[in-house]
Formats: sequence, C-alpha cells, structure tokens
Amino acid sequence: MFDPVYLLFAAPGLLLSLWASSRVSSAFSHYSQVGTVSGLSGAEAARRLLDRAGLQAVTIVQTEGHLSDHYDPLHRQLALSEEVYHGRSVASIGVATHEAGHALQHAHGYAPLWLRSALVPVANFGSSAGYIVMAIGLFLHPMVVLLGAVIFSSVLLFQVVTLPVEFDASARAKKLVVETGIIQPGERQGIDRVLDAAALTYIAAAVSTLSVLLYYVFRAEGGDGWRVGR
Repeated sequence: MFDPVYLLFAAPGLLLSLWASSRVSSAFSHYSQVGTVSGLSGAEAARRLLDRAGLQAVTIVQTEGHLSDHYDPLHRQLALSEEVYHGRSVASIGVATHEAGHALQHAHGYAPLWLRSALVPVANFGSSAGYIVMAIGLFLHPMVVLLGAVIFSSVLLFQVVTLPVEFDASARAKKLVVETGIIQPGERQGIDRVLDAAALTYIAAAVSTLSVLLYYVFRAEGGDGWRVGR
C-alpha cells in the first residue's frame, strides 16, 4: 500500500537526483560541442595519461550506452562509450581522463578504491535482500525492519566509500590534463563543470539511500511498524 509519509523522506533524494541528472546532461551536452586546442579524442587523451604513468598494459575499449564509461580493475581495462571514445571535445576528454584516474588509483594502491571493490558483492546483496527484509518487517515486527536496515546499510556504506574514489579520480584528471598539455589552462573550466556535475550524482545516490533507511527506521520506531489497514 502507498504510504504518503514515504514521500516526505524520499523527496530530498529524489529532487537532488533529478537536479544532478539535469546538471550532468546539460554540462555534457554543452561541452560536447566545445573542442580543444590539442584536438585529441577521449581515448587518445586517456591513453596519454596511462602511458605517462607507465600503464601501457591497461587497455582502452569502446562500450555501448550513453555515459556508460567505467574502469574495470579486474581486467585492467578502460571502457569508454562511443561518444567519449571518439569525441574530440572538452566533455569527452573530461570523462575519459576521469576513468583513467581510476586506473591510476588502482596502480598506486589507492585504499578507498580497493575497499569499494571489496564492498561490491556485499552491497549487491544488501540492495535486494535488505530492502525486502525491511518491507516485510513493516507487516511483522519492528526488529525485522531494523535487521533489514542493517543489511541495507551496506549499500550506503558502499556509496559513501565511492565518494572519495570519484572525487580523487576527478582531481587527478583535472590536474593531469593541464600538466600533460591535453588541454590548455583556459579550457580547464569546462572539464571542471563536467566532472563536478557528475560528482553530484554520487552524492544524490547516497542521500537517496539514506532517505530510504531513515523512512524504515522511522516506521520501526513508531511502534509495531506500518501494517495494512492502519
């Protein structure tokens, strides 16, 4: 059954997520039309950073999907979406070098990246099992809700650990693209706007998860949970 109280808890995360998504779309769309003096593509820019760091073994491949770019530490592979891989714009270079930043983190043993990788299976389990247990607990007993909240909190932990990983990868990219001449200092503003907008999506995800947890804990603390017919 629909619970209007849920909207009160979910609204902040939902609004922040919509705003963040809008910022990312706007920034990427705008700076996808802005070229650079170097004329490098996203793949070429990422390759330059990787080679500079001695990471010739890290491969760069094209993947399907819009902004589906990611770094795979298991296979030491950068997967770039078609528009980023081939694009010769500020936006393409920003996204590609951000992913290269993750490869640099991996090579340097950046602790939060390793922790995030270790939390992936735990968070995957918690995102489904925890939610189900919390929902069932509303019809059974507050302690069942709280048990589900503990399981589901693994998702929030994963998202919190993700924040420094993403911020650090962006910081590395912002610094190195200028140092290596991939972009000129005057072009740095566009890189900042694209990557800062992307960072908001990770903050929004954490806020949304926290909102869900607070809602269920609130219901559990309200007595015997929310039951049909109440």
